[in-house]
Amino acid sequence: MNPTPVKPEAAAGEPSELQRLIADSVEGLFADLIDAEHLAAFEAGDHDPELWQRVAEQGLPAALVGESAGGSGARWSEIGPLLRAIGYWQAPLPLAESMLAGALLDRAGLALPDGPLTIAETGRHGELRLCPDSQRLNGVLARVPWARDCRWLVVSGLDRQLALVDLRQAAIRLDRGSNFAAEPLDRLHFEGAEIAALAPQPLGEIDAPLWTLGALARACMLWGALEATLDKTVEYANQRVQFGKPIGRQQALQQYLAQLAGAIGAARMACQVALDSADAAFAGEPGGAHRLRFDVAVAKVCAGEAATLACSVAHQVFGAIGFTREHSLHQATRRLWSWRDEFGSDSQWALQLGEAAIDAGSAGFWNGLCERSL
Repeated sequence: MNPTPVKPEAAAGEPSELQRLIADSVEGLFADLIDAEHLAAFEAGDHDPELWQRVAEQGLPAALVGESAGGSGARWSEIGPLLRAIGYWQAPLPLAESMLAGALLDRAGLALPDGPLTIAETGRHGELRLCPDSQRLNGVLARVPWARDCRWLVVSGLDRQLALVDLRQAAIRLDRGSNFAAEPLDRLHFEGAEIAALAPQPLGEIDAPLWTLGALARACMLWGALEATLDKTVEYANQRVQFGKPIGRQQALQQYLAQLAGAIGAARMACQVALDSADAAFAGEPGGAHRLRFDVAVAKVCAGEAATLACSVAHQVFGAIGFTREHSLHQATRRLWSWRDEFGSDSQWALQLGEAAIDAGSAGFWNGLCERSL
């Protein structure tokens, strides 16, 4: 096991040095490689290998892996700008999944294989069972992100164990699927599939770790896509002229945009709090796992609700042109529609918060809310 090293804290509200470096690096990279034409080509089936090669050259997939294992040793709060940039630029690659997989493999003491990785949580993505020899798997997983583009799968929830599985074996059959943005969400059938490596599940106090951390990643990606949508919408409102003035000067439209900006601000803050909680949970702080689950639920609810509002406001402002393939708005809004439902929808996470509050009862509700441990 390779625990994340403790690093000096930045001043309150100030990004750390590594956070600034990651943000500058990834923004420059994505701005150089991703545009509307690139995304349109991806949706047409042209997956550009250069994008993965470039992010791999910069060590981004191993950002959460300890330095002793060849990674950057970054904290969760330090990769927030990277997850946000994936959403802002709608980067079509399994970078978030690879980072999460690498983080858990590193914690479990397992070597990180080359190439992109995908993740799944048995019991949430489907049901996998260990064969009696504990070296093979049977079952089905559904809606596995980017499975067709990854050789390796990291799956948790197998009798509290973490498994690394080679997807390029005859015992695994893949049925192709996708989300609204044409990103792969595949179905995998396991018939005695061999396990490449198996270890006790790290962070055992976190229930369904890959599901929980996957929800955190999607919330942060939603945060980025929300900001991209707002930027596009404000720019268009200031450029589109009706009755002799930009439509952005209309009070009703300004109110819609202000409401959206407020919802995005809440989602951004919720994501940042959840990222800090992931740091605490990985550092083994008392109560860290409970706070992480609470904060991830809040982040996914806030980001999902903001996504619903953003799609409504943006498409109302743009009108008919925003629904056309020729305009780039749909590249952000279709990802908002997709990501808000992946790794649990906002309503599913809200239900968990509500059930926990009810279980706490009147005596435990307030303390649980303040301690973020419902």
